[in-house]
Amino acid sequence: MAGSKTEALFFLLVWLLVVSAAAEGPYRSYDWKVTYGDINPLDTPQQAILINGQFPGPKVECQTDDNLIINVHNNLPEPFLLSWNGLQQRKNSWQDGVSGTNCPIPPGQNFTYHMQAKDQIGSFFYFPSLAFHKAAGGFGAIHIRTRPRIPVPFPPPADEYTLLIGDWYTMNHKDLQGVLDSGRELPFPDGILINGKRSHDGADFTVEQGKTYRLRVSNVGLQNTLNVMIQGHNMTLVEVEGTHTVQNSYTSLDVHVGQSLSVLFTADRPARDYHVVVSTRFANSTLRSTAVVRYAGSSGPAFGSLPAGPGDVEFSLNQARSIRTNLTASGPRRNPQGSYHYGSINVTRTIRLASSSEGLSAGGGERRYAVNGVSFVEADTPLKLADYYNISGVFRLGGIPDAPPPGDDGAAGEVRSETAVMDSDHRSFVEVVLENGEDGVQSWHLDGHSVFVVGMDLGTWSEESRDSYNLVDAISRCTVQVYPRGWTAVLIALDNVGMWNMRSEVWARRYLGQQFYLRVYTPTHSLRDELPIPDNALLCGRAASPSRWRS
Repeated sequence: MAGSKTEALFFLLVWLLVVSAAAEGPYRSYDWKVTYGDINPLDTPQQAILINGQFPGPKVECQTDDNLIINVHNNLPEPFLLSWNGLQQRKNSWQDGVSGTNCPIPPGQNFTYHMQAKDQIGSFFYFPSLAFHKAAGGFGAIHIRTRPRIPVPFPPPADEYTLLIGDWYTMNHKDLQGVLDSGRELPFPDGILINGKRSHDGADFTVEQGKTYRLRVSNVGLQNTLNVMIQGHNMTLVEVEGTHTVQNSYTSLDVHVGQSLSVLFTADRPARDYHVVVSTRFANSTLRSTAVVRYAGSSGPAFGSLPAGPGDVEFSLNQARSIRTNLTASGPRRNPQGSYHYGSINVTRTIRLASSSEGLSAGGGERRYAVNGVSFVEADTPLKLADYYNISGVFRLGGIPDAPPPGDDGAAGEVRSETAVMDSDHRSFVEVVLENGEDGVQSWHLDGHSVFVVGMDLGTWSEESRDSYNLVDAISRCTVQVYPRGWTAVLIALDNVGMWNMRSEVWARRYLGQQFYLRVYTPTHSLRDELPIPDNALLCGRAASPSRWRS
């Protein structure tokens, strides 16, 4: 009898190990060398950040639950970090790759990220997060595919293409940083790049008549909303940052800075070349760049004038409201996306976040951007490490209030500078209202989570605005726009313990303080909720000798 019990326990242990290994997912390894190199996309030679000699960097392709092992060798003469826009880092903010979670990779050294695409699908991108490196390149696409046997709500496309779009400057990224440090605004960009190229350098996509293709689009730029259209073709939106959407058809789509989406289009036109047109929106001047959809057996180049861009802010707002979740489609798991009834969950806290500015004089001087009157100041030690080692004086918990100061309408006002962290409870469900009292489009991103975009409008938010919330099929995404003199409301399940960056994706604003960190906290230290500090974690600042600084 004892022998049979022992044998049963042995087979149970083996089964658990097999199930655990299967659940963990396969491993995909990358070895990246980060260098400076010369590029010339706008006919002006300039220095860019290359990864393995490539601009943009290599594509990360994986599927749900895959483990990503990315060894980054920093061959730049200054510290460097990569962050992963949209990769949720479940239980693992140790790998988020921003200054509040990770020590920079020193020049001549390497760091290996250990990440998992846990319970995710979709289109995302990575980028360099320190200083103003993002203006120099170092970005690339992340595609997380659905696992086999999980249904996808559209037939497999004949092929798929990546479209990394963004505004671009010929000025060196350090000079751009110097412009900001001197209190001046960045000039208008010099051009638009599509996959690191401009129009006549040929970002081309070859198609066969009658077949359908997927186009994954990410706006990796610094500040401008960009509109995407394909000459003579409609696009069917199918996915936004990991959520399958209601499959509406569009002639063009606005992609705000930091956002990603994917569309299907069918090659159903006469066989020739057609322009893919990318143009700036909501700016005093319009920049355009084009790629080419080239039919097999094309009878000639693209012809005719470039299509005109769409209408005003109202047009874009209505388009954004039309983007909704496909409730019957599966996501990363087999169960339908609509099985999570976010609209029936009690909200435990309301947070109003208003952007503001200080020192915006034409004569220069210090310029800061803020959230609820607080402009974020970088610390000498990553906040996650300071929290883990209980090092006092690095940041102030509760330093950013839940609402803007009375009378703060987003105009220039008094701003205090502080390394502010907002505290929150694990598994709380919060309402966040993003308020924009300024004249430009804002774009906000939260690491570690997706948010339900339940409402947006022009004007001032009030409690009565909740009557217009979409509590049934709001899109779930990680980067959301706020229109000029308007507001956007999101609901967030704070189910991911860690220290998470909440930031403006308008990079000058983020660099000058329009960001903070959200600590999702639980008093129980359990592997169920958070992974341990990595064995290879870099230690810097006060975390290099934490015992000296513990409170």
